[in-house]
Amino acid sequence: MSPAMAASPVTGAVIGLPDFADLVDQVGPAVVNIRTTERPKQGKGGANGLPGDEDMQELLRRFFGGGLPPGAVPNGRSPRRQTPSDEPVQRGVGSGFILSADGYVMTNAHVVDGADEVFVTLTDKREFKAKVLGADASTDVAVLKIEGDKLPFLVMGNSDKIRAGEWVIAIGSPFNLENTVTAGIISAKARDTGEYLPLIQSDVAVNPGNSGGPLINMRGEVIGINSQIATLSGGSNGISFAVPINEAIRVSEQLKKNGKVTRGRIGVQIGEVSKEVAESLGLKSAQGAEVALVEPGGPADKAGIKAGDIILKFNGVDVNRSSDLPRLVGDTALESKASVTVWRKGAELTLPVTVAELDADKTAKAGKGKGAKPAPEAAKANALGLKVVDLTDAQKKELGVDGGVLVDSVEGVAANAQLEEGDVLLQLNNIEIRNVKQFNAAVAKLDPKKASVVLVFRDGSTRFISLRPTAK
Repeated sequence: MSPAMAASPVTGAVIGLPDFADLVDQVGPAVVNIRTTERPKQGKGGANGLPGDEDMQELLRRFFGGGLPPGAVPNGRSPRRQTPSDEPVQRGVGSGFILSADGYVMTNAHVVDGADEVFVTLTDKREFKAKVLGADASTDVAVLKIEGDKLPFLVMGNSDKIRAGEWVIAIGSPFNLENTVTAGIISAKARDTGEYLPLIQSDVAVNPGNSGGPLINMRGEVIGINSQIATLSGGSNGISFAVPINEAIRVSEQLKKNGKVTRGRIGVQIGEVSKEVAESLGLKSAQGAEVALVEPGGPADKAGIKAGDIILKFNGVDVNRSSDLPRLVGDTALESKASVTVWRKGAELTLPVTVAELDADKTAKAGKGKGAKPAPEAAKANALGLKVVDLTDAQKKELGVDGGVLVDSVEGVAANAQLEEGDVLLQLNNIEIRNVKQFNAAVAKLDPKKASVVLVFRDGSTRFISLRPTAK
């Protein structure tokens, strides 16, 4: 027999690090410096002309806490010098890029927010006074217009097709250092930060002043607008976020045309669906958006959507996370008919809804108080550790509910699950609760080996709470 052959090691192709020089020469001229000024207002700014409360709020919002390096201020803003009150002072410095040869420029909304004048400087030192055509705080996108022609401009890429691990570069004016180039890779394609849209995460060094500059792939295409950093020091920690260019372009078209962005709404407050809640309700996985509150008279209310429903699809598109729903609804044409698929009582139900315009003054708002005051007498605690009483007709009318029971006291399992006195229980495992007798009978039949879920009305909105009954 021949001797055994040693296994060959698995190797990958050796690839050298990229050279960005030609790429920078190609795209650099279309990246601009944005300088903003404002006329000082009474009480604005802090001692010695340094940033005041408003700037600190911006710092906290954009840089997630922590201090800045010496001499640095939010978004690259320089400390203000004391000047006569009628003279404009420099407010801040950011970045941007030219969209077309006729002078449309894109940047972040927070770069130009509150500015009285905006100036755009090209790499060849030409400076233009810019007009702000519109800014959208929800996506942090703004569009400017400068009077020029045959200007250098960038090509837009497709942010839906990016891949984690791709090389990218950022060009901008960190700390007012114009035309600074940094490089890295895409760390995550769609990082949900709680804002209106998921952001591109990269490890490209981005600092105050980079805001509004482009994130560019190796083909010289813009795939994002650098917008935020995660930091404890105020400087780059290797975690930066960019607005996906596909969304930014959609927003920019509305800003060019109307000066603002209109979005749809259906009038619900929503929350995430936990694994425990999904299992108890019979869902295959923890997906969808839990309806916590329905705006009375709003589109969802008229469509028959109820608190406690789990929205699984909107217009046939899966709602994997609760944050998906506002984006899907927001991108839907106003006054159009849409279909909403909900999970209710163990089955799917599809309802038609008419999408209305998003209005900050017309949103589903929680009512005041905790439901109602408990009645003086209650039965003994059941297997969930709950003592409950029936709601009076007056209490049901006040709360806007048809049934349910009122929690008089909590102990054991219920206390551990953070149920509270004054909560109103509307459902138990997809079954509507009508009164104390029916609720306690249902609790007595629960399997202690399985988690159960109750739909709780508290502080004007609903939520599912998962808990496991004690063994008999």
